[in-house]
Amino acid sequence: MKVGIMQPYLFPYIGYFQTINAVDKYVIYDDVQFIKGGWINRNRLLINGKASMVTLKIKKEDFKLNINEIFLVDNFEYENNKVLKSIELVYSRAPYFSNTIDVIREILTYKDKNLSKFIINSIVEICKFLDVNTELIISSQLKKDTSLKAEEKVIHINEILGSDTYINAIGGMELYSKDKFKEQGIDLFFVKMKEIKYKQFNGDFIPNLSIIDVLMFNSKEEVKRLLSEYELVRI
Repeated sequence: MKVGIMQPYLFPYIGYFQTINAVDKYVIYDDVQFIKGGWINRNRLLINGKASMVTLKIKKEDFKLNINEIFLVDNFEYENNKVLKSIELVYSRAPYFSNTIDVIREILTYKDKNLSKFIINSIVEICKFLDVNTELIISSQLKKDTSLKAEEKVIHINEILGSDTYINAIGGMELYSKDKFKEQGIDLFFVKMKEIKYKQFNGDFIPNLSIIDVLMFNSKEEVKRLLSEYELVRI
């Protein structure tokens, strides 16, 4: 049983979906602290030939709250529509705009203003669109020992789910000890994305943008192929 765990991110880069595609069960880690200035409620799009940030506006609350305790602003429907209009404007000439915009529109008009639920819905919808059938599990809905922190908590979740293999994004290599996982009978791997490059508009290629960019410039079949363009590495 292969398990992956990651926070919910807004329209993350394709490596996020590669990790989902690599496992049997993927835990969306919504009951950990919100990271101000991170990727939870924002991501990068190609705007005027440059990587530019788009953000879902959230209420100005205590940023020590967990992700599932954060809410979008009261007029979130208006604000999210502005994000949608920006996407429509900058990608209207992209070759797969018409194939993609309906699912993006459906995501950005979702009615729940709880940030975690809003972003989890977006991940679910994109997985459906790409025919990714990995079981998605919400961390806050798991019965677990909430006193555990960091690596111990991740190992605990793996044990609850009956995992024998934990697969994490490559950026987490410094966070985990192979030996600690091995002590619990769990193999530890990291998803290392291969070089992914595709034709955008007429400028130089800008990598690691939101999955929106990938979907706008590649057919659904090609994106599904790109989901397998990674290798699993050990520490």
